[in-house]
Amino acid sequence: MLTHLDSQGRAHMVDVTDKAVTFREAVAEARVRMLPDTLKMIVDGAHPKGDVFAVARIAGIQAAKKTSDLIPLCHPLMLTGVKVELRADGVDAVHILARCKLSGQTGVEMEALTAASVAALTIYDMCKAVDRGMTIENIRLLEKLGGKSGHFKADQA
Repeated sequence: MLTHLDSQGRAHMVDVTDKAVTFREAVAEARVRMLPDTLKMIVDGAHPKGDVFAVARIAGIQAAKKTSDLIPLCHPLMLTGVKVELRADGVDAVHILARCKLSGQTGVEMEALTAASVAALTIYDMCKAVDRGMTIENIRLLEKLGGKSGHFKADQA
């Protein structure tokens, strides 16, 4: 059943008024593939625009907080924790891990996915002048805890 559709098939924001407040957490990931020289520039701190990881981390955190402004039927949430981690993955990729938490009436999967996505887009934006062939890959939910549907953990890719 699609919860964002009413009995007439019209989109609406789900009413969570009567749902219990419980702990919720979600973890999402993304990967940005690039030329090895581009990754080296980022890791060495030699990018002319500055610290790419720091800017992408802040962008991801900001994006998590703005998810309901970007995704029409998402509830505005009072997130109590957002963490975005970035690391070199091999010689040609950056791996992004975003974790969102709260105690509330609805989950934070979209916030974690948005954080990972926007962090990846920020890396692309900052590095496109030196590497237009970058690709953003594997944006996905890794884990979700709490709520009526319980625990979800993605298969290892």
